[in-house]
Amino acid sequence: MAKEIYHPTIEQIDLSAVLDAMSDPTRRDIVLRLAELGEEKCSAFLDFGSKTNLTYHYGRLREAGITSTRVEGTQRLISLRLDDLEARFPGLMTAILLAAPRSKSKA
Repeated sequence: MAKEIYHPTIEQIDLSAVLDAMSDPTRRDIVLRLAELGEEKCSAFLDFGSKTNLTYHYGRLREAGITSTRVEGTQRLISLRLDDLEARFPGLMTAILLAAPRSKSKA
């Protein structure tokens, strides 16, 4: 049986952790793509870096409460927790998504 994936509750989402996670350009690009396209497979972001590097970024986003990861067969699907973030910090993610520039190498 697969190990359960940790996701913080809404009350456990920390503002400093969210801001720290969003400070990285690769993680911002992942979030921007998810905001545009909705739920995506982990493999959809391979143009952003190596699988190992992306695994680290996925973990940081999930542990900060920004994303949710679910397992479907052999795939992991990532989605944004916009409703949870809006409930915890009203307007924060909207402001970040509107202000966040895409990295030039990934535009």
